Amino acid sequence: MKLRIFALIALSTLVAACATTPAEKPRAKAEVAVQQEVGFTITEAVSMSEALRTDYDRALALLGAGNLDQGIVVLESVVENAPGVSGPQIDLGIALHHKGDLEAAEQRLLQALELNPAHPVIHNELGIIYRKTGRFAAARRSYEAALATYPGYHHARRNLGVLCDLYLADLDCALQAYEAYMQTVPEDAEATMWSADLRMRMQQ
Repeated sequence: MKLRIFALIALSTLVAACATTPAEKPRAKAEVAVQQEVGFTITEAVSMSEALRTDYDRALALLGAGNLDQGIVVLESVVENAPGVSGPQIDLGIALHHKGDLEAAEQRLLQALELNPAHPVIHNELGIIYRKTGRFAAARRSYEAALATYPGYHHARRNLGVLCDLYLADLDCALQAYEAYMQTVPEDAEATMWSADLRMRMQQ
């Protein structure tokens, strides 16, 4: 099982600084750097012990290998010891989402959003959860928030197109989203078919 979490790893860098004392809790101010041609990078510079960083890496390895339950257990420990760092919270939210626990996933992602309000991945993941739970207006706001930070975020653009097309019946929104998405991912045959079908429906 290959988790979408690996896309997050490529976008989010957690930089370990000097080790903390046992009484300290790592905290971070995350920064979003957008490179319009290649994507965006989320960087959190935190003070984190080597042991905690090792646990975080181990959790990601477990999730990447499809060991959801074990990975979640390790991530929960990391989050408990680093409540001020959004990266592990996001990863935990995505893992819980993959496990099917949408309520717990939403809670974790909202906690991460408090730490990093501009993180496109958080908004996109929340949008998916809101769509799955029937909160379509909230889903749209979440996708649009992700795109406000990084307009080239093709996952959020595709998700917005599907939402507007199938759930909101906003065909103009759907067509704009599909066309913008295909400028980034022109080889997506499925989206090309959706766009052509949508144009036909709009002409009827």
